[in-house]
Amino acid sequence: MWRERDTLQVGVDPRRAVAVRRLGPAAAVISLLDGSRSRDDVIATALAYGVPAAAANRVLGLLASAGLLDDFPVGLHLALPAEVRARLGPELATAALAYQDSSGGARVLARRRGAYVRVYGAGRVGACVATGLAAAGVGRVVCVDPAPARTEDVCPAGLLMADVGAPRQDGAARAMRAAAPEVKTTDSGELPDLVICATIPTPELAASWRHAGLPHLALRGEEAIGVAGPLVLPGQSACLRCVDLRKTDLDPAWPKILAQAVCGTSRVTACDVVLAFGVAAVGCAQALLFLDGQLAPGTLNGTLELVLPDWQWRRRTWQPHGDCPCGAHNAASDAGQ
Repeated sequence: MWRERDTLQVGVDPRRAVAVRRLGPAAAVISLLDGSRSRDDVIATALAYGVPAAAANRVLGLLASAGLLDDFPVGLHLALPAEVRARLGPELATAALAYQDSSGGARVLARRRGAYVRVYGAGRVGACVATGLAAAGVGRVVCVDPAPARTEDVCPAGLLMADVGAPRQDGAARAMRAAAPEVKTTDSGELPDLVICATIPTPELAASWRHAGLPHLALRGEEAIGVAGPLVLPGQSACLRCVDLRKTDLDPAWPKILAQAVCGTSRVTACDVVLAFGVAAVGCAQALLFLDGQLAPGTLNGTLELVLPDWQWRRRTWQPHGDCPCGAHNAASDAGQ
């Protein structure tokens, strides 16, 4: 937007907006910045339109000094099919603004396209988080849930009525491909970069992730409560067993309750559509922060919890437990020294 003849404002909200003054007639260069030209191409095209190279360079310098110039690699721009580039445009713009990524989100997109996430559980929360990650540009997302889909598993952005009776993992794969046709939904035989657990894992399964050094994030929606976390970095942060040991400190009967919950029969879960969306959205956000290489998200040594009906997210801290064999307690003690 133009504040006045020579002053350009980029952005509306004052928390993001920046004004650049004294652009002059060379401001026409801005119309050439659509991501399809290199810097040299921009200057050459501007010159053909009658804008001197020095003036074009000045405009580019002003934009760069104000943090407004994103240098998206032309090669990546051309390598992305037009429909994929258009669909991921909001992801790129968000990365450029939120992470102050001067590559226009290209570095973030490259990390996501090369990432592999495995999701255990493809019910309401699991299928929605898998679809969200695929839509956000994650290159490979695989759901593990061979149980047949039930009517109560149906949820927008997840399983449909047509999926009922078929393996839930197949329905989740269909939903992901509908949102992002280019996503890979089959196991590559490699270890994933991140495991997301949207079900109650058996102790053996959780231990296998820990022993393999696989970062994993727990998500849950039941009893009208949504929980995202913890994000477990094996040997560095509180693991799922640490959390169970902390709960046992508070309630000695917790191991019995947990064992029955893991082995319990099929039941209708009190997780409505909005709660499933909320947990999946927060789970996607935490997973993407991790995959994007950003600072430790709120689920490291903690959980983000939503208890209906107040709809207020709150963080609960879970420190590594000294009796857990995961080693995170010793690592935290050494870091404190």
